[in-house]
Amino acid sequence: MAENELNDIGEDTSLLLVDDDEPFLRRLARAMEKRGFTPTAVETVAEGKSVAATRPPAFAVIDLRLEDGNGLDVVEVLRESRPDARIVVLTGYGAIATAVAAVKIGATDYMSKPADANDITNALLSRTDDKPPPPENPMSADRVRWEHIQRVFELCDRNVSETARRLNMHRRTLQRILAKRSPR
Repeated sequence: MAENELNDIGEDTSLLLVDDDEPFLRRLARAMEKRGFTPTAVETVAEGKSVAATRPPAFAVIDLRLEDGNGLDVVEVLRESRPDARIVVLTGYGAIATAVAAVKIGATDYMSKPADANDITNALLSRTDDKPPPPENPMSADRVRWEHIQRVFELCDRNVSETARRLNMHRRTLQRILAKRSPR
């Protein structure tokens, strides 16, 4: 670990890790500790909200989908308790709609799994005025269409009939699209 990275963390090195994948959580906690953070690792939304409310950390890495709920609930509590916290939301289900929701609620960044500790550290320590480089492989037109459908579906509270009406498509066509995996 470079000395300047440790300086970037600052005085408060507290880090909340929330993920229900216990082996991943342990590995990430060890890796972040080696990078100068002081991690608190929990596996549920309830535990995450409790830590965020009682001992709000300076940094957090929160999984989006947990067994007992949505990681965005932890983000909300942490944002209320500590507005300056740097929060990265991780998920195995990367979609633009959920990324937008995470950032609107107060996440600093959003990353798809698998993400390694270096990527997570860079996201936690990046400044908001840093602009990411343009993508090497931008999304295909099919992927952009699929992401748009997913966004409208989320905005309609996952109501297929309402989403189909707003997208001006047949409900069954929409159901077939939603049942398929996302295009590359």
